[in-house]
Amino acid sequence: MSDIPFQCINWDKIERTEHRGETGTAYWQTFQLGGLRIRKVIYSEGYLADHWCQKGHIVHCIEGNFISEMENGEQTNLYKGMTYVVSDDLSSHRSIATNGVELLIIDGDFLK
Repeated sequence: MSDIPFQCINWDKIERTEHRGETGTAYWQTFQLGGLRIRKVIYSEGYLADHWCQKGHIVHCIEGNFISEMENGEQTNLYKGMTYVVSDDLSSHRSIATNGVELLIIDGDFLK
């Protein structure tokens, strides 16, 4: 998808869905444009993802901080204002949010 007309996303009007982690909860608001997915995600205090993810993402930390843990044990701390980028199948990662965090996550076909 390369032709995206100008539009605004009013997050107040986007449905919020709940996704349980191994511990804690993730709340997603998802805006889908063909093969492009834009999400505002909140991880609750004590959140630990229930799976290792191999999908590509652009993840921007809006508020708070979290750990992106690799399956090999490596950990990266991301704080408010920081962003990470990875393509599909280049890492096996999961999120840990000790104190809760708010993120903007963009992913889709362009990261394959």
